[in-house]
Amino acid sequence: MSPADRTQRLRERLTAAFAPRELTIVDESHLHVGHAGAAGGGGHFRIRIVADAFAGLPPVARHRRVYEALGDLMTSEVHALSIDARASD
Repeated sequence: MSPADRTQRLRERLTAAFAPRELTIVDESHLHVGHAGAAGGGGHFRIRIVADAFAGLPPVARHRRVYEALGDLMTSEVHALSIDARASD
């Protein structure tokens, strides 16, 4: 799968799950060339997501919701994920 396709799949899953007011996905895989995880084909991503769905949730719960939304992509397409998940307020 191409890096653009991988990023698009992440975007589709997160948009469907959270209808975010803001969603930024940065593929940082190029910064990890030679890293063991990169050899397995999984990408390194930084996500910033702002959504009403995160209101009242502590950071750990927000991260868990993101992992759940990405589902199988976390074991196949994503090696590392940095998450900044915030409520809309």
